[in-house]
Amino acid sequence: MNEPEDPQADPTTLDLLDAYLDGLQRGEPPDKARLLESRPDLSDALCCLEALDEFAAAARPADIEPPPKCDSAEAPTIALCDTASDPSMSFALPRDFGDYELLAELGRGGMGVVFKARQKSLRRLVALKMVLASSLASPEQLRRFAAEAQAAASLRHSNIVRVLDSGQVEGLPYLAMDYIEGCTLAELIRGRRLPRETAVRHLCAVARAVDYLHRQGIIHRDLKPSNILMDADGQPVVTDFGLAKLVHEATQLTRTGVAAGTPSYMAPEQAAGHSASVTPACDVYSLGAILYELLTGRPPFQAESAIDLLIQVLEREPANPRQLDRTISRTLATICLRCLEKNPAMRYPSAGALADDLERYLKGDLVEVQAARPWQRLLRWGRREPALVSRLGVMGLFYFVESINYYALHRWGGDFHYSVTAILAVWAALSFVFQRLMRKPQWQTIIPFAWAVVDSAGLLAVLLKADGRASPLMISYPLLIVAAGLWFRVRLVWAMTALAIASYLVLAVDYYLWRPELWDKFQLDSDDHIYFLVGLAAMGAAVAHQVERVRALSRYYERQG
Repeated sequence: MNEPEDPQADPTTLDLLDAYLDGLQRGEPPDKARLLESRPDLSDALCCLEALDEFAAAARPADIEPPPKCDSAEAPTIALCDTASDPSMSFALPRDFGDYELLAELGRGGMGVVFKARQKSLRRLVALKMVLASSLASPEQLRRFAAEAQAAASLRHSNIVRVLDSGQVEGLPYLAMDYIEGCTLAELIRGRRLPRETAVRHLCAVARAVDYLHRQGIIHRDLKPSNILMDADGQPVVTDFGLAKLVHEATQLTRTGVAAGTPSYMAPEQAAGHSASVTPACDVYSLGAILYELLTGRPPFQAESAIDLLIQVLEREPANPRQLDRTISRTLATICLRCLEKNPAMRYPSAGALADDLERYLKGDLVEVQAARPWQRLLRWGRREPALVSRLGVMGLFYFVESINYYALHRWGGDFHYSVTAILAVWAALSFVFQRLMRKPQWQTIIPFAWAVVDSAGLLAVLLKADGRASPLMISYPLLIVAAGLWFRVRLVWAMTALAIASYLVLAVDYYLWRPELWDKFQLDSDDHIYFLVGLAAMGAAVAHQVERVRALSRYYERQG
């Protein structure tokens, strides 16, 4: 049974509520009566927001003052919460916070801010993490924060950050962790490559730490270079368990259908939002993604938007690291690609097994992982180049049928067969060129449009050589429009629709002016052309609308994130 749709889950409604809450927090209450005239269904929601704002104001410490104006001579200010949503929660550092003295901000993420702090009772430096805007934090954020404390509290490993203390001060939950003097792995590799042996040793140490997590019943779920700290001795330390999942926990912090993690390092099953499928194999995939970046200088997948990135994670195969850097050994590339298998069962059975193979590689011993078999390489190539492979597959099927008709059934003449062969050869060659150019960022915007022009021109050339408008290949026009939607670009869908309509008009002119021999066996009324053209336009509009809906949802969730 489907649950009833919540009208307040509509993106427009949420934007209205966000704007209303922003006004309350700025001390400029919106005109409630005017808003309720147009949206009376929001009465209860507005009352809740007003109550939350009053509660948040009452819960703020009295000694916290609004931030001073920026001045280079004044002390820096820092916020305990998201200053965009609560600008009054700012103050000068250093500042006392219970048993701690906050010294400086170390960083912030989607739900937490981390300070360098001094624990006064024990006279030691710690990293103190708090929930952003905790007075207005959602129950989900608070549960994740509690899960981080639970997941990390009992861990004792040299490559995992320790949780030293947790609690609340002034209504703000906090975690006190080991203070690691150093940078993150992301900062260490920004703009440069580590020596290959050093990179492999770092990843091996992280894999050992992750294997320890798994043996404790914990899945990290958000492994990435920015969540790996480098200590003073140059050793990696895994941190940030905000998305950690306890393997034997009855309740899960992430609802089925909601992807949690960082897309560039996220396993396909995790990106699909299948929380029941989140196993230690997800962390093995993330380790492979980190190794890929250490080797090549970039993650396995890159895209301009979250939706494009998720589609690549779900459907594409990463380029072989050796395509990006020929100096990478085949063995190391094989280890990396084994971690990045789409099928979790095809990856290393554990993070420990990955660490074992990395140690064998460092010693020069034979590794356990085997090079991919020919059929596996073919499958990877197909996933890596879907646009090219789909076109070659359709062309190959058509040419196979055409060849049978020519060689076996003798239904076509030599002129038609050799002309079609030449057209398909040029079409396929251009497709290979376009696919190669798609690997270069500067070409990725224009190439899909150029490819659409070649596809429509190639189909038109084949149809003109066949029976033109009378050919059953006319079904290819709507298929081209649907295929254009797989790029998730609205303009490309409309461009392909326009090209299909223009190409059809050429066929109609060809039928009436130059193909009188077809009139007897294939009668066409003028209405037939109108119906077909309207059908193409309607299909283009429907596909473009669906692509725009997906894009809008992607933009909305990126803003929410």
